[in-house]
Amino acid sequence: MNLEKNMPLEEAAENSGTRLKDDLRPLRNRALFYFLSFFFMECVLKIYVYGSLFDFGLVLMALFTASFSALLAAVVGLFKGRVQRIAGFLALLLPAFWIMLQTVYYTIFSAFFTLYSFSGATDVAEFWKAAVTGILDAWMPLLAMLIPFLLFIVWNRIQWVEIRAAKNTIIAMLLAAVVLQCGALALVWMSDDDVMSEKYLFTKTFIPKLSVQNFGALTTLFLDAKNMIFGMEDAETAAAYEAEEAARLRAESGDYDPHVLDIDFEALAAAETDGTYKEMHEYFAAVTPSFQNEYTGKFAGKNLIWICAEGFSTWALHEELTPTLYKMANECFVFENFYNPIWGVSTSDGEYTTTTGMIPKTGVWSMSTSSSNDMAFCMGNQLSNLGYLCNAYHNHSYTYYDRHLSHPNLGYNYKGKGNGLDIVTQWPESDVEMMEETVGDYVNSTTPFHTYYMTVSGHLEYNFGGNAMSIKHKAEVADLPYSDACKAYIACQIELEDAVNGLLQELEQAGKLDDTLIVLSGDHYPYGLTEEQINELNGSPVEQNFELYHSTLIMWNSAMAEAGETVTVEKPCYAVDILPTISNLMGVAFDSRLLMGRDILSTTSPLVVFSDHSWLTDKGRYNASSGVFTANEGVEVGENYVQNMMDKVNSMFVYSAKILTYDYYGKVVPEITGPLVSAAPAENSETLSDAPEK
Repeated sequence: MNLEKNMPLEEAAENSGTRLKDDLRPLRNRALFYFLSFFFMECVLKIYVYGSLFDFGLVLMALFTASFSALLAAVVGLFKGRVQRIAGFLALLLPAFWIMLQTVYYTIFSAFFTLYSFSGATDVAEFWKAAVTGILDAWMPLLAMLIPFLLFIVWNRIQWVEIRAAKNTIIAMLLAAVVLQCGALALVWMSDDDVMSEKYLFTKTFIPKLSVQNFGALTTLFLDAKNMIFGMEDAETAAAYEAEEAARLRAESGDYDPHVLDIDFEALAAAETDGTYKEMHEYFAAVTPSFQNEYTGKFAGKNLIWICAEGFSTWALHEELTPTLYKMANECFVFENFYNPIWGVSTSDGEYTTTTGMIPKTGVWSMSTSSSNDMAFCMGNQLSNLGYLCNAYHNHSYTYYDRHLSHPNLGYNYKGKGNGLDIVTQWPESDVEMMEETVGDYVNSTTPFHTYYMTVSGHLEYNFGGNAMSIKHKAEVADLPYSDACKAYIACQIELEDAVNGLLQELEQAGKLDDTLIVLSGDHYPYGLTEEQINELNGSPVEQNFELYHSTLIMWNSAMAEAGETVTVEKPCYAVDILPTISNLMGVAFDSRLLMGRDILSTTSPLVVFSDHSWLTDKGRYNASSGVFTANEGVEVGENYVQNMMDKVNSMFVYSAKILTYDYYGKVVPEITGPLVSAAPAENSETLSDAPEK
């Protein structure tokens, strides 16, 4: 007999409210358990990465996590029996696994994992030893993150009973999730509209490091997915900065012409019907170009060897152990304030910034994505158009990071291990072998040649147990006053030293050395070393936000060195500036408005940007994580300087990504058929400081 049918309406309603309360309690408890578990893990990650916890981001992280937990509990409540138990455990396991994955990934790469990286998970699995090391290095936060699982096991025995949730209890939990989400979004929207505000980070950009700091790893995952599917809103342009820079450069450029092609962006904008392209035309019409200078075309018609060296940094230079690299770094062009920021896809993004003069697009493999684009300004394409023999080599798997697709598109005849490069299989492979096996491809060429190398001998892990190159040179570093990891790092860089030294000898024997410009920089700093080990190599503590990325850029020519011709560059510069600087030296035609980097030797104001939108100039540095600008000693800036620079930096990220996404070069760059200028002599012993040169 159904008693409820015979109850008065008032009593039935009262009992219904009691049942809702009773049914809601176990569902609420499950949501609370999820919230406490995830919020605890997020806090552990935040302290581990950022060294602090209590800020406005903690409030937002709590609200977003609570909303997500309520949603999970409601979804789990839809299932019954054994399926509900499994779903309940997975609802705890999968988000927890994501937070733990981010902890390990950041430990190894000093960056956060994005969804797009799953497309290369098979290749990345080759570095399982690095993953094991990352887990061991992050043992303390990972151990803390296991606490919710221990509690789950205990609670499972005493309270984790099957929930028979009625529809109204599910709806109540969903409403709670919506209310919490709306509360979090309201706080986000109430923040100011300045760049790097919570509102800006949530709606107009995707900077994983700042997103995790302000919203948590789980909310960052949803933002990542949203941006992959729907894209992002446009950022503000840097009109004020560009106007000020243009006025200064016009007054100081003298008789030099700007680095531009015959592209009328204003006319293109007026005729364009597509909103995206129209807006891009308008932006690039306002960008200030760099100008030619006394070094333009200095190496026109000469050979070019360009090396992107795995893990290379200033800490690899040693006057006795790496004498060739040490000598090259201190002759010809000496860059005293060169930075090599790390980006989301470590080596691949390091290659992308170096070879394209562009900022990588967050959430994708930019180099791989560029494979189907017009990459008109890359050296392989530029010099191929001038009749050069252009080859590229990599001594690891030729398909790794899709180089078999991207590098031919950059204009190179490409060989890697497994695709024409026959070298010994070991880890990491030998730079010496690669250069010995390939120098014959070009050294006797009857036409000028350009060769690009991506090395691998300097790769982590830095130890004498699994790194073949460190083991090879172990005896040479035995007497160094360092820990084994530091010795192993220098040891594997000795392989690069021997490879470059052998290459110079081959060029000299062929009579090509004096006619060859050699460029070398790292793909990123040696993140395989801990902070303590880097401090050990440096001899003093290294500031982690900026100076960790301070590095060495080599641009060297034997004839220039023999003549004692030295150009000391004091102004800040970075890896994104390398391509336009080489383009200027080689005298090729390019449009500086369409590159994010600038010719270091030009009068353009220095600007170095980092993956989290931090930046530094000749006037000071802005830390995006703390939101603090620190002016250099003795420097005063105008009240709008910081805002103008922040607008400029954010615009660079936005439009660099759009160039890649919309194959913009293919739409606007005309055919480049000849050189820009012929060779021009440069003065001896010039110093390029923060002030304009001329």
